[in-house]
Amino acid sequence: MPEATLADAAPLSRCRTPTLAVVVPTYNEAENVPILVARLEQALAGIDWELIFVDDDSPDGTAQRVRAIACTNPHLRVLQRIGRRGLSSACIEGMLATSAPFVAVMDADLQHDEGLLPEMLRLLRSEPLDLVVGSRYVSGGEVGTWDRRRASMSRLATRLGQRLIKADLKDPMSGFFMLRAEVLQGCVRDMSAVGYKILLDLFATHPGPLRFRELPYRFRPREAGQSKLDNAVLWEYLLMLIQKWIGPMIPARFIAFSLIGASGVLVHMLVLWLAFKLAGSSFLVGQTIAALVAMTSNFFLNNLLTYSDMRLRGWDLLRGWLSFVAACSIGALANVGIASWLFQAHSFWVLSALAGILVGAVWNYAVTAVYTWKRPKAA
Repeated sequence: MPEATLADAAPLSRCRTPTLAVVVPTYNEAENVPILVARLEQALAGIDWELIFVDDDSPDGTAQRVRAIACTNPHLRVLQRIGRRGLSSACIEGMLATSAPFVAVMDADLQHDEGLLPEMLRLLRSEPLDLVVGSRYVSGGEVGTWDRRRASMSRLATRLGQRLIKADLKDPMSGFFMLRAEVLQGCVRDMSAVGYKILLDLFATHPGPLRFRELPYRFRPREAGQSKLDNAVLWEYLLMLIQKWIGPMIPARFIAFSLIGASGVLVHMLVLWLAFKLAGSSFLVGQTIAALVAMTSNFFLNNLLTYSDMRLRGWDLLRGWLSFVAACSIGALANVGIASWLFQAHSFWVLSALAGILVGAVWNYAVTAVYTWKRPKAA
């Protein structure tokens, strides 16, 4: 028995911690997985490395594709997340899942230049740097074949990000970088993990200035799959900026929920004006129609943006809408009740109204988070 135990333990004694871990968040990237693996094997020859795919339960079988390749390739691992989505949070979980002293983050869409990884590692090992960033906006870097709309969005997001971090980082929107593992470990608990731009989150959260170098690269066109860049990405980026400006005490989802709620006020007033003033309905009828339209608008915007990682579809959309309207109707009663009580007690109508709005908003957010957008139960 002792001999068998020692024999079983022998392979473990020969295991080595890799020098570099490459973390790749994925969603529907099955076609690109084997190509990326082959390119990394060529680029990282002579380096002790591992590749961690963090897959958000892709319906195209990305996780299964990684596992199939990993059966014959010991460099690969896959972390399959069930019931949650998000590029930044996926990157963080992947980086925390390795014991490698150096960690790189890159996309699976083959647009980042994997040939830059050895130079990033060399710089981190030979110079007093915290991270090295692949940059499209330093001399020699290019954005490739972007159309005017995407280039404009990127420039705007870059300017906003530079104002937040107060560092001379030319490409804070880059999703391609390498860092020392202890840099992340020192600030990960304070990161927002919201949206798609983890590099900006890292710079904004780290307690002190980060020592960095930017290396130019050309952003390549996507070869397979579909781009994840849409309006929800820009929305999540703005949410992360707002949360960093106001502090971590208020959840990013609540910020989004409140902003959409404010847009609902405008929708309510517009519909009320159309029904009451133009269509000649009674105020009560107009108010009822306006409230229902505003709540419906808020529901679909929240489903699209605030809860994009738990988006309701099909029959769940109808169930969600009914629960949302029911919760918000009770929230409206709470709003009026609290405001009226405070006004009678103190006569400060502005403060009373604001208190009622706050109570209603917190109620709506808390209840709909539990009953409207429910996380799926683990199997």
